[in-house]
Amino acid sequence: MKFSDIGERSLISRITEMLGGLEHDDCAVIGIDGDYLVVTTDMLHRETDFPAQATPWQIGWMCAAVNLSDIAAMGAEPLGVLIASGIPPETDVGFIDEIFRGIRDCVEAYGTEVLGGDTDAHRELTICGTALGRVSRGRILRRRGARPGDLLCTTGSLGGAGAGLKALNLGRIDLARRLLEPRPRLREGIALAGTGAVTAMMDNSDGLALSLHDLAEAGGTGFVIEYERIPIADEVKAIAESDDEALEMVLRAGGDFELLFTVREERIDDAREACEFSVIGRAVENGIWLVRDGSRMQIPRIGYEHGS
Repeated sequence: MKFSDIGERSLISRITEMLGGLEHDDCAVIGIDGDYLVVTTDMLHRETDFPAQATPWQIGWMCAAVNLSDIAAMGAEPLGVLIASGIPPETDVGFIDEIFRGIRDCVEAYGTEVLGGDTDAHRELTICGTALGRVSRGRILRRRGARPGDLLCTTGSLGGAGAGLKALNLGRIDLARRLLEPRPRLREGIALAGTGAVTAMMDNSDGLALSLHDLAEAGGTGFVIEYERIPIADEVKAIAESDDEALEMVLRAGGDFELLFTVREERIDDAREACEFSVIGRAVENGIWLVRDGSRMQIPRIGYEHGS
């Protein structure tokens, strides 16, 4: 049996069981006095993670942004980022400079810094980021915590990154910025955590469908979403050839880096004081469902996975 036979999620489950059980959150959590230190790491590769059209600056920005998005999902303040890079020896130094300018610009845009890291030679451009954040114990947000009746919400709009991937294949780079320059929702994550109204949260970096299944598994619930309430990105509307294709971009494509979260219904007004978001459904006892044109259908566990 090979990695490609089972996919990323199944491999993670095997490793987790081998290590004695780890909680599936966006970050690891370490208690420090009255706070939590949250830590995440993400490895990106030239061939599988960066579109050929991405500039070196965008490659650097993406490396920092994907890690900061995990910090946002915990409701934490970023403390800094470590960068380990494996660089092919034939790479032009100017190209490398631009990668690290992109990293620097991203972390500075979100009020943090690069703390250090490691650089080595490697056959394929590979960059591993590690981000650290801090949040009080009373404010941390986990994937578990949703209960039936909670409202399901998302920041921003959905499907833009998936639309960007199609746009690149069509030569429409003007519609691909969402994909190439993701914007982690740090401000929103911190503000939502501060309300005390949010019961569970994660980022939807692997697509809405897979994120719903992950959130449901962590909390022991299900979800029903309403098609008419999904905030579909303008990029999707500009390039999708049908409503079905638009829905596929929303459900399956990764890379949006929005926050997917649940709120106690009686506290929804408190949550709305934190930031703008859309209510797209509700937590239920079990199952992952989509209601569209009066019909209810199951949403399969589909989305972006490495190795599959």
